[in-house]
Amino acid sequence: MKSKFYLLALIFLLKLVPARAQTNWQLKTEKDGVTIYESEVPGSKIKALKVIASFNATPMQVGAVIMDVKAATEWVYRLRSSKLIKRVSPNELYYYSEVNLPWPAANRDFVAHLTPKQNPETKVVEIDGPAVSGYMQQMAGIVRINNSVGKWVITPLGSNQVQVEYTLHVDPAGSLPSWLVNSFATDAPLRIFKNLRSELEKPAFKNNDLLLSDN
Repeated sequence: MKSKFYLLALIFLLKLVPARAQTNWQLKTEKDGVTIYESEVPGSKIKALKVIASFNATPMQVGAVIMDVKAATEWVYRLRSSKLIKRVSPNELYYYSEVNLPWPAANRDFVAHLTPKQNPETKVVEIDGPAVSGYMQQMAGIVRINNSVGKWVITPLGSNQVQVEYTLHVDPAGSLPSWLVNSFATDAPLRIFKNLRSELEKPAFKNNDLLLSDN
């Protein structure tokens, strides 16, 4: 059971990952304004994860942080590198990232396809970011993640306040030591959302009225 929890928490580190629609979310933990749920996924041994928190920001500001892939290492827990591969348009890009895991686990890497959109009426911003293959040669000694889906939903709550919801389901590939399960099951999403809160206070994002920033 603990190993399943870690597989989910590990992928939270990826920042990339829309989960399959879930209807049976169960509360896992709540701390420092961050609520974490988990859910069974039909046909999969790995549970899905959903994380929710509120921030003092606009949907565009949160979207700008998520889409700034070069700055991801500053707030995504254990992200060793993150670089833009291709910007297709202002609302579509591909990027590569490597996740640094402690020995003896091998690092993981992935290529993600980010596509943000905003509902013109509700102003809700959604950012899909599935893992994709074929854009980067696989590196020796690093385990490539090819199967992951995730989604950010950023909902305005009022004047300069939003709710951020992140859902994900993924196959992290390879085996992982059980002691890492306890380390990441809850700690990783809590750290990422805490770091996201700090990132939003930076002038580059606090005064950003655009969803995307130039990379």
